[in-house]
Amino acid sequence: MAEKQYVKIFARFERFWHWTQALLVIVLLVTGARLHGLIGGFDWKAAFGVHLVAAGLIVLLWIFAIFWHFTTGEWVQYVPTFRNLVAVIRYYAYGIFLGEKHPAKPTVRRKHNPLQRLSYLFLKLIINPAIWITGILYLTIGSNGLPLDWVAWAHLVAAYAMAVFVVIHVYMATTGETVLSYLKAMITGYEWVVVEPEKKPGKR
Repeated sequence: MAEKQYVKIFARFERFWHWTQALLVIVLLVTGARLHGLIGGFDWKAAFGVHLVAAGLIVLLWIFAIFWHFTTGEWVQYVPTFRNLVAVIRYYAYGIFLGEKHPAKPTVRRKHNPLQRLSYLFLKLIINPAIWITGILYLTIGSNGLPLDWVAWAHLVAAYAMAVFVVIHVYMATTGETVLSYLKAMITGYEWVVVEPEKKPGKR
């Protein structure tokens, strides 16, 4: 029978990648807002320089993260599944406010619930590439012949999508057994999860 144990499920690089990406995303959102005139308080040219450096660093981080996920096999954590998906959506929609238990507790082999898998996959396959591609196109606008306004707006829309994801992600990080339990897990790497018994050969 499966039982819960306090085990390490987030590797050191995984936590480094998560927090470094979070910092760089915040820097990019703040400097991007300054570049578009949404906020003030610091020099436009300085914001542009910081934005470029942060963009370069996050692209390098994404490349390393992709390499790490495929060499460690952790990419399977993002393979979408529809098992318990409706129950998880229902839980976050109103079940959580009624004190119901989460229908998809994490295990060592399955860190993310079905909704997390879909949202992270959307981030990695849609939002991140959209920001990356439109940013590169914007910097090379003189040589690719694309309209500047179109590329700028596409980059801005992708940035807004990232901002929405960050807000939702921060909120979801507070929905654990305690407000700080998920945060603690991403700092220490350890979390109370279901440890599934090893399957015997020939059995499913």
